Amino acid sequence: MIFYFSATGNCKYVASRLSKGTNEEMVSIIDCMKDGRYRFSIKPGESIGIVSPTYFFKLPAIVCDFLEKAEFLPDGKPYVYFVSTYGTSCGCCGSVVNAYMTAKGFPLDARFSIKMPDSWTPMFDLSDEVRVKRINEAAEPQIDDAVRKVQEGDRGDFMKMKLPGFAGSIFYKSYDKQRTTDHFHVEDSCVGCGLCAGKCPVDAIEMQDGKPVWTKEKCLACLGCLHRCPTFSIQYGDKTKKHGQYRNPHVLS
Repeated sequence: MIFYFSATGNCKYVASRLSKGTNEEMVSIIDCMKDGRYRFSIKPGESIGIVSPTYFFKLPAIVCDFLEKAEFLPDGKPYVYFVSTYGTSCGCCGSVVNAYMTAKGFPLDARFSIKMPDSWTPMFDLSDEVRVKRINEAAEPQIDDAVRKVQEGDRGDFMKMKLPGFAGSIFYKSYDKQRTTDHFHVEDSCVGCGLCAGKCPVDAIEMQDGKPVWTKEKCLACLGCLHRCPTFSIQYGDKTKKHGQYRNPHVLS
């Protein structure tokens, strides 16, 4: 089984490539959390794969919650691996996931990292389509290598651009502040399609009088609402407008 969280499609694409290469099922962490599904039977010979983006050099809150609650029921000893996508550094994601999985009796056999466009547009500029395309093209051989190693059951830490745990923890402290939903605002160009509310991983958005309203104090700060908005009406702070939107070109939804 390949468990993945994806806001703008990068991790969904990586998970789909792993699924195709291993012939194993993709499981959305968002769907599991919304359905309260936390127990998973692992068939003989089936692996446990976890695919997640890097948020503030660690993990999105939803991935932490899922790994805390998940119960894996394997028939035999499964091969366990983690793949992190990142823009500048994968931080200490591998160590964090390994701690969760070790506590459950399934320490990681392998760890991988793949550099892809960073969708945190309050900081990173994705308006240059040529540059974004170049980053995605450069990611393909990295994905190929991870798929090949998983197919062969390779063991080891293959992650690049890591940070030590103490450094990741320092940067991660700001994540909680960035998750507060008062950072978001909606421009007049909003057409009230409701896509943002329907796709929010933590149901933090409701449509009121035809406009999105953030009804929870905190969300994941995944920016899926901003990047999916068909009129680019959702903004976070004052820099996202000029930094553009991003969706992985291989993922339709």
